[in-house]
Amino acid sequence: MGGILGSESREVRIGHSLSEAEQQYLAKRRETVLQCLKQHGIVCSKGEVPNIAVLGSGGGLRAMVGLLGSLSQLGECALLDCIMYLSGISGSTWCMASLYKEPDWSTNLETVKDNITQRLAEGSVRWWEMGHKLVKYYSEKHNFSLTDVWAALLVSKMVKEIDENTLSEQRGKHTNDPYPIYSVIDKQCKYDRQNADVWFEITPDESGYSLTGAFVDSLHLGSQFKNGAKINDQPENDMLYLQGLCASMIADMEEILKTLYDLVMKIQETIQENPTLQPPAAQKGCQVLLALLELNLHHLRKEDTEGHVETINELLKEMEETIQENPTSETPAMEKGFQELLQLVELNHHHLRKKDTEDHLEDPNERGTGGIRSPENQMTSVGTISETDAVTLTACSSFLVMFKGQSFWDKIWITIIRSIEEVLHWIWGKTYNYLSEMSVKDVDPSVLLSETREYEDTAAILNAPYVSMLRKERDIDLIISLDFSEKDPFKTVFTAAEICKELQIPFPEVVLPPGEKTKPKDFYVFKDNTEAPAVIHIPLFNDINCKGQIEKWRERYATKRMSYSHNDIKDLLEKSGSNIQNNKENLLKEISYIVAQKKSFTSLD
Repeated sequence: MGGILGSESREVRIGHSLSEAEQQYLAKRRETVLQCLKQHGIVCSKGEVPNIAVLGSGGGLRAMVGLLGSLSQLGECALLDCIMYLSGISGSTWCMASLYKEPDWSTNLETVKDNITQRLAEGSVRWWEMGHKLVKYYSEKHNFSLTDVWAALLVSKMVKEIDENTLSEQRGKHTNDPYPIYSVIDKQCKYDRQNADVWFEITPDESGYSLTGAFVDSLHLGSQFKNGAKINDQPENDMLYLQGLCASMIADMEEILKTLYDLVMKIQETIQENPTLQPPAAQKGCQVLLALLELNLHHLRKEDTEGHVETINELLKEMEETIQENPTSETPAMEKGFQELLQLVELNHHHLRKKDTEDHLEDPNERGTGGIRSPENQMTSVGTISETDAVTLTACSSFLVMFKGQSFWDKIWITIIRSIEEVLHWIWGKTYNYLSEMSVKDVDPSVLLSETREYEDTAAILNAPYVSMLRKERDIDLIISLDFSEKDPFKTVFTAAEICKELQIPFPEVVLPPGEKTKPKDFYVFKDNTEAPAVIHIPLFNDINCKGQIEKWRERYATKRMSYSHNDIKDLLEKSGSNIQNNKENLLKEISYIVAQKKSFTSLD
């Protein structure tokens, strides 16, 4: 256990041992695994039951459907009950969230699979549902961030539902399923190059830093703590938010801004049909907001913005006239906001004319790695922002003057304005730090001194949840790695080996047969005679199931795709399932080998 000088509470736990709840879960699960092994003629004692983990990589919808097909086929082959743990990152967590919504899903997997398939192919989330969810996130949470925007507007659109269930609600409802572990990373530890534990795991029971051994009850992840004591309750993050948190790597700035634009358009149409919902000046202000969003979209695409600036100027003139013609008690505030807005749009126009101004908008996925260099930058949590971004952010502040936040419609507009700010700041997963002002020996002081932390997709470092799963206390014997990566199907396992070597975590040597890097097979085993677990690595698209057409399948299921048809889902389920079906005997062979090893170790003892 790490040394602790702060006040440890019943919500915060410092120590490397598994939580009591996880230990109890595994004890029950071990009996299920034991019976499954016997069914396949693998006889062993309870103490010799292997700890087998299935890991799902990232890959958006491709990973979601791929993991579903793999697990379904494991069930068909009567191997699913051999699995102790199921862990995922990014798109694989979307599959996990859908599965664990159903109590004991593995006992009724075909029906659950059919329901998920139908939802993905035929379901939809209406724009007003997305808007309501966005407002709810903003209204209920102290730490609103881009993760809330991404989850409410984009993830809900891709997974075709708004899942407001929570992880803690799953406790006691999955005695027949593998134990689930979701993986993210601490963004500040990664980007600030701190010598700190970046690996963060989230389970139904507790969440925390996997290597450091500092955890919080998952029910209270997000609540405010000081020196180990909870001082401010916050609502538990729901499963939609968790899916957004785990899969932030595939987020695209342009797509988020487009979705915000579409949302504002839908709201504007509703207001135009019912003019009494908003005062005339506010309606004009909303038109300016639309134009400002469109301006930024064109700027992001490096397209000409001159015409859009003229449009904004015309709208501003109309807005000023409307304020003067329709005086109300809110007129002074609106006039103030208008004057500030007018100055800021003129400034925006000036900056857009500057040579090289547009160069500040680099790939959103690279934000924070090196910072943005421009003469008059503002600081964000990840570096700097450009002059144009700064102008837009200040314009958003001016709009807030016009909306007092009392009515429902005001809340919608305030939430949208705040959402635009979060897009430009590019702040993900902002959460109260449950270790704030504690003194814990193994935790970096910079973590302990911060009031909040920011979490993001593990794929920013490693496209699979190896590190959290390989905690020494979990004593993993065999990993079944399902790789749904878009390109190089071996990059993840090679990177895992390098990271584990650096962290002094036992991991087998990864060596590929000649010529198979570009023509991967459907089954690889990496193992040695050390204490490292064996790793079975299964690339989704391979030379066996694609018959020389790997690139064609990769292009069909590109990560950027945001929806699949029935045929898309059917074909992908079959492809991923075939990797399990074709290797059932190979899987049993490796499981038998692991059990034999454990028996030999037992006899030596």
